[in-house]
Parts: sequence; structure tokens; C-alpha cells
Amino acid sequence: MKPSKNRPKIVAIGGGTGLSTMLRGLKQFTTDITAVVTVADNGGGSGVLRQEMKILPPGDIRNCILALANTEPIMEKLLQYRFTEGSLTGQSFGNLFLAAMTGICGNFEEAVQRMSEVLAVTGKVLPVTKQDIQLCAHLKNGEIICGESEIVEKSKESRIPIKDVFLSPSNPEPLYEVLEAIEHADAVILGPGSLYTSIIPNLLVKEVPEVLQRTKAIKIYISNIMTQPGETDGFDLLRHIRELERYGGKGIINYVVANTDEIPEELLKGYHEDGADIVKWDMDSVMKEEFQIVGASVLKVYPERGLVRHDPQKLARVVVDIITQNNNSSCGGE
Repeated sequence: MKPSKNRPKIVAIGGGTGLSTMLRGLKQFTTDITAVVTVADNGGGSGVLRQEMKILPPGDIRNCILALANTEPIMEKLLQYRFTEGSLTGQSFGNLFLAAMTGICGNFEEAVQRMSEVLAVTGKVLPVTKQDIQLCAHLKNGEIICGESEIVEKSKESRIPIKDVFLSPSNPEPLYEVLEAIEHADAVILGPGSLYTSIIPNLLVKEVPEVLQRTKAIKIYISNIMTQPGETDGFDLLRHIRELERYGGKGIINYVVANTDEIPEELLKGYHEDGADIVKWDMDSVMKEEFQIVGASVLKVYPERGLVRHDPQKLARVVVDIITQNNNSSCGGE
């Protein structure tokens, strides 16, 4: 499928901070972006609103809306503001805004659309399903943990490997618009984000793996820079991809973007102390794979916070270059 001139149709699938980070870069290159966001989060302010108001968790949705918004910096600060006193301690104003909009509109899906309109969002933000779901993990010792935040906490604490993950209830209905967006996309991006708690939950929604297999879009996986303590201990790049294929099927990845920048030793030490390590890969190990690996400088360092992340602009440029080159080579073969 050929992207429209200077405006490829991109669907980005995931959750957490990784997805919203990438969206900030992508909106500089195209206005046709659909963010498909997991709604299995049950921690923090999102978890409180989910439990008390019976709405889908707004946190990841809010972050994606703000990443794609064309609004004044003060408005973004307002919507990201977290209360520090009283019963609202820890709650973000953006979550409350979305909860209030849900009350006005009568449903969460329309509330997301209206909030997007208010903030002049580039593209669309869609929950992968509008059903109330919980993410559960079956650990290798036989224990079953339900709740995204509980899985993260238990994995980090016990270091017992995850055997598999599933949704409760199973096979929730997808949003029709999600399937339609994937079907007609020029490119579908998986990640970056936590393998088991941000990306795979989307692949557990009914029909999503099938439409990913069926679409003519090129499918790009953004490799994580670091492993997730407890969740992906010892996972190299290929192990991440094997897990994605286990839930999404073979052929759901055509290209993999992997970081080539070196991580400063002092930051690496902090990650090692926390139990994380670099997601390792080398060209020899992927030579016979069906996907093509694209090594690129996509690292952004935050020394004051001891963190490394993907650089939104660098990552977006690499993704857009892959889409453009793929389109050119397709044209040449016709």
C-alpha cells in the first residue's frame, strides 16, 4: 500500500510512556496518525478512577492525546498537573478532565474524541477495546497474578519468569475503528513499551492479530533499549520478537528499529542495580530472520534522572525513512 504523498497513514500500537514519546516525534512528519492504546492499566490515579467511576483507565490515553495535541504549553502543564494535597493527592487533572468528559458524553470513547477536539489533536487516539478488562499473568511457578500494576510489582519483587499473559474476560471485542485503521494503514508500529504490559495486551484483543496479519501495511517493531526488571530478565531482541509472534502470529514484523548508541557507563550502572540490562542484538543473529533490522542512533539521555529513552525526533525520522524507502522499492518492483 502506497502512502499518500508526504502523509503516510501510521498506526502506533502500545501503551505507557514509550508510545506517547514516539507520537511526539511522529506528528512532526504526518497528520494521519492513529494511536491504539491498551486499557488494562489499573495502577495510580487511573486505577482509582477506574474503580470508583467505572470508566476505562484514562492515564495512557491522556498521555497520547497530549503527545498529539497542538496546544499551548500551559494547557499541557495543566492537564499533566498532579494534586499534592487532600483526597486528590496523586491524581492528574487530565485524568479528571477525561472522567468529567465521560460523564458529559455518556461513554468513554466519545469522551476521548471530544477531548481530542478540544486540544486540536493531530490524528486520533483510540482505546483498543471499550470493554472493562484486566491483564493477568501466569508465572512459571504456577501462580496467577491479575492486574497490570500487580504484575509489574510481583515480577520485579519475585523475579519469577512470566509463562504467559491473558485478558479477563478473554477475547474482548475490539473497537471497529481500530481494525479499520490497521487494515488501511501504510505502516503499523508496535512499541516501544513494556512487552507484557503495554504491547502484548493489544494483541490479546479479538481480531487484532488477524487484521495485523491481513493488512498490507509494513509492520515495524521498535525494540526496547533496556530490559524490564522481572518481566524480561535476560531477554535479547530475538526473544522479544518471538513473544510478539507467539501472541500476534508469524509475519507481524517486517522491520525492527534497534538502538546503536552507547549508554553512558554511570547510567548503565544504575540500571544494573535495578536489575535491568541492555536489550542485546547483533547482525549475525538476525541474518536469517524474515524481518529486516535497522540499527539507528535513537537514544536520548537524561543524566539528571538517571534514565535513557528513545529520542522522539530521531525515532520518528527513522520510521518515516523506512516507510518512504519501502514505498519507493515497492514502486520500483511494479
